[in-house]
Amino acid sequence: MDPIEIREAMPALESGVYCNWGAGGPSPRRVVAAAESALEHHEYEVPAAEGMYPAAFDVYDEARTAVADLIGAEPGEIALTQSTTDGINRVAGAFDWSEDDVVVRTDLEHSAGILPWQRLEREHGVEVRVLETVDGRLDLADVKAAAEGATLFCVSSLTWTHGTRLPIRAVVDIAHDAGALALVDAVQSPGQVPVDVREWDADFVVAAGHKWLLGPFGAGFLYVREGVERDLVPAAIGYRSVDDENASDYRYAAGARRFEVGTASPAPYAGLTEAIDVVEDVGLETIQRRIETLTDRLKDGVPDDRLLSPPEYESGLVTIAADDPEGTVDRLADRGIVVRPLPTPEAVRASVHAFNSEGDVDALLEAL
Repeated sequence: MDPIEIREAMPALESGVYCNWGAGGPSPRRVVAAAESALEHHEYEVPAAEGMYPAAFDVYDEARTAVADLIGAEPGEIALTQSTTDGINRVAGAFDWSEDDVVVRTDLEHSAGILPWQRLEREHGVEVRVLETVDGRLDLADVKAAAEGATLFCVSSLTWTHGTRLPIRAVVDIAHDAGALALVDAVQSPGQVPVDVREWDADFVVAAGHKWLLGPFGAGFLYVREGVERDLVPAAIGYRSVDDENASDYRYAAGARRFEVGTASPAPYAGLTEAIDVVEDVGLETIQRRIETLTDRLKDGVPDDRLLSPPEYESGLVTIAADDPEGTVDRLADRGIVVRPLPTPEAVRASVHAFNSEGDVDALLEAL
């Protein structure tokens, strides 16, 4: 399936130029239809048939399988969440933290990878080390020094500030050699680049479907490497967390399921499953090639002193220096062009997907 066929089925792209996929990706009609259909089926048909809970569980199972297939995992290693932030907090809440523990993060993390650790620092005295970077790049010698004595290392696969692709396997290996577990915020990766959690060897990978995957808000996922969960006790518990909710002495469910809690609407997860089908119908290789072509076109039109992302392709995220980021975003919005400002560096960020057109890129460059 050609990306333009999908574009033509995305109402949000019918007017204006949308270049903000790194924040949220509008869904095609078939994704919204899948979510609507799941909700109608759940509310209209199954109450007097198989029952609302079994029907929802079927949707959850389908979503776990779809996510697992997408990222190279097993369904039992996938917990369904609401978002990336939700997934990171579920991991953060499962450790027995003390003042002896150390969390390492980079200075390239989104607030989802900052606030949970600040809270641990404030409430449990956990040491939080912030690994400084230059132009969206990590120095592996600095990674090794920061990881010494750490409990957990948090790093993004693609940086939301520069669009750089970080050497995740190397970072994870360093963390493991230091005795730390590794958590990867991968939310900018699925849907625009292939993801293989086996290749990364990370202990936890968090992401969500509402950006590059074209899914609806409310459908996130957490990968937990098999066996890692056995020493963790999630902060929240519910009937989806345990083997038998009616047992007098509860036992956590095997695998990542212990990180799920209670009732959730099946609609977002049905939408996520359909969105993954859309991406797979187009093909990740096709998507990646088109993103590369479009971002090359964009970067070629940006002055060298304004381009803060790498000149060569690494992702669809393109950061452009601006003297007044908020004002620039507002000015572009007046012309029907959607990008976002960044808090640091002082810049605007355009995120270009395969479903953009050459005309979109040219309009953005002209407006800039």
